[in-house]
Amino acid sequence: MLNRVILIGRLTRDPELRYTPNGAAVCKFTLAINRKFNREETDFIDIVVWQKLAENCANYL
Repeated sequence: MLNRVILIGRLTRDPELRYTPNGAAVCKFTLAINRKFNREETDFIDIVVWQKLAENCANYL
């Protein structure tokens, strides 16, 4: 069973799509997410996705 997380934020730069030596797609990007309580702070979340989802993220984000 996999965990599912839904994040809403802003991309800090364009996603980076690469392929492993055996052909698996890997996409890396960072989301900036604002906190609305207490002080206005921003969290930066590093995201890594694989396979077809990686290709979709690279094409559509």
